[in-house]
Amino acid sequence: MSIYFKLFVILSSLPFFLSYAIAEDNILAKFPYSSNSKNPKELVLLALKYEHAEGVRRNHDKAAVLYCKAAKMGDADAQFFLGWMYANGRGVSRNDSIASHLFAMAAKQGHTHAQKMSQYTVASTSLSIPDCLLKKPQKQMASGVKRTYSNASIFKIVNKLAPLYEVDPHFVMAIISVESGFNVHAVSPKNARGLMQLIPATAKRFHVKNSFNAEDNIKGGMAYLQWLLTFFKGDVTLVAAAYNAGEGAVKKYQGIPPYPETRNYVKKIRMLYKKRTHPYRPRTVGS
Repeated sequence: MSIYFKLFVILSSLPFFLSYAIAEDNILAKFPYSSNSKNPKELVLLALKYEHAEGVRRNHDKAAVLYCKAAKMGDADAQFFLGWMYANGRGVSRNDSIASHLFAMAAKQGHTHAQKMSQYTVASTSLSIPDCLLKKPQKQMASGVKRTYSNASIFKIVNKLAPLYEVDPHFVMAIISVESGFNVHAVSPKNARGLMQLIPATAKRFHVKNSFNAEDNIKGGMAYLQWLLTFFKGDVTLVAAAYNAGEGAVKKYQGIPPYPETRNYVKKIRMLYKKRTHPYRPRTVGS
């Protein structure tokens, strides 16, 4: 990361850090400063205090742990702040790729500052997820039954289903990584839901009953990928663009639509999944 980029990061984000702390002053005065809180906003506020030595001794390590705990709950501010720590090596080893992924997760939820940072950072070719998000399972409620999902268990589901839909599991994992960051409960500003971020219309189209159920969501996402692979004759780039913007937009522009979000999305998928073509089922489209 160049010194100029670091300077840009500091200057562009400082107002956000200050406004966040000021706006939440009342909460800071009221909530019990417990790292066991189930409220991600409280965890973020406590982490900010440790990061910036506000009433407590500065402790970057503890701040990173608290940010990660809140980030795992899906909090966009926590994802952004944790990305900042990885970008600057505070409390964690500096890792620009992980920072990029965290900024992308927050940006997906409409976080303005994270969206700016996503334009200046690029992820590596591997799935860049912080260890603290991978090792502990995420909780999910499905039909009243508590279940847990970790990155490994999600990959196990993907591997099990991939042969049924004839979709490369690594392609599916790349989509999940960029779409939701493996957050089973992810909900976008456009109401896309779950691991593969299915909007209600797509979920209905591919007979998904519960988008927050990991296996149901992956089945729907794989069915859609299978359909797109046939529609675009195995062109991975066009399939990725269509998964983000819709097949109609890709057909209209005869390629990747000129939307910044879609172009950035395709770039991230291509870095995670190197193959440019994929086998497809000729009989799927129109059936």
